[in-house]
This record gives sequence, structure tokens and C-alpha cells, in this order.
Amino acid sequence: MKLLVVEDHPIVISGCRALFTEDAGVTMIEARTAAAARLALKNDAPDVSVIDINLPDGSGLELTREFIAHDPEAKIVVFSMSDTPMLAIQAVECGAKSYVSKNGSPSDLKDAVFAVARGEIWISDDLIQEMALLRAKAFGATTFLSEREHQVLRMLARGRSMAEIANDISVSYKTVAADCAMLRTKLGARTSSELIRIAVELKLV
Repeated sequence: MKLLVVEDHPIVISGCRALFTEDAGVTMIEARTAAAARLALKNDAPDVSVIDINLPDGSGLELTREFIAHDPEAKIVVFSMSDTPMLAIQAVECGAKSYVSKNGSPSDLKDAVFAVARGEIWISDDLIQEMALLRAKAFGATTFLSEREHQVLRMLARGRSMAEIANDISVSYKTVAADCAMLRTKLGARTSSELIRIAVELKLV
């Protein structure tokens, strides 16, 4: 795998080099500026690119857009000092497959790079939830939850089990399970407890 790291801080570059040198299948290409990254994209055809959000000659988000315009299937990890969900949302909207905060663990970057190389999307669980909350607040949760999903969510928050909910609203258990799965997807929750916490924060229940 050819890994392009677009980063202007020598210490971060050194850390990335140390992080990936143990992987024999990874060849790391370094670019300190957006201009150098454009040349590397043209000359080296990287498989995955890690792009710092702040570069000395431009924005990492704008560079991400350029990479995606060049190749809509480009695999990009946006790397930033910030763990603000709004920036993560902007990175994904620009075409990035992952957003990694420099405040996290070095293993986060490694996990993100290999996940993106496999064609997956990688964002930390905490950040996914914050992104979901931000989107829901911006667009209004009522615009993307159906009436029955609202009903199921309210009953979950009251402590009802899926079997009890199915009985109460006269549908099958399978239907309620499907509704719960859709609710988790829409609200960015991994578990029922996370689902209820997000619903409470959004004042849906």
C-alpha cells in the first residue's frame, strides 16, 4: 500500500513514519504542503492519503475536494488537532472516508488507514454520536423519524422491551427490531442505551 501523508509538522511526520514502518506492505510518501501533495497524487498514485486539515499553503478540506475531483474513489483520512464534530462532518462531505483527531491514540490513525484501505469508513464511536446529534439538531429529528419510530423510541425510553412494545402497538417483534435498528442508524447509536441517551439529549422523549 502506498500511503501519502500530507503534514507539515516534522514531529507528526516522524510519528507517522514510526507508526507504519513496522508494516512491510506500507510505503510512506511524505508531502509537507498542498502543492507537494498534488505532485505526489500525480506521480505516485497513493492508495490512501492522510491529509492534515491545516497546511501552510491551503486547507486540507479543499485539498480533499481536489483529490476526490481527480478520483471519486480516492481513499482519504483527514487528520486534525480538533475533535469538533462539525469539522468531521465537513470532512465527510468533502469526500473523506475517515476523520481522525490528533488528540486520540496513535492506534486510531493506524486503524483508520487500514479500514479506509479496505474500503470502509472509520470514525471513532464518540465522534459518530456527536456528529449524529449535530445533524439531528441542525435538520430537526422530526424530519427523519417516522411516527412509529418516535413511538418505539418513547416506549424504549420508558423501559419497555421490544417484545412488550410489539405487543402494545400490535406489530411483530421482527418489525420492532427493524425499527430499533433503523433508529440506531439514524441517530448514530450502537446500543439501545446510547439510543435512549441521544433521544433524551434531543428531547425526543
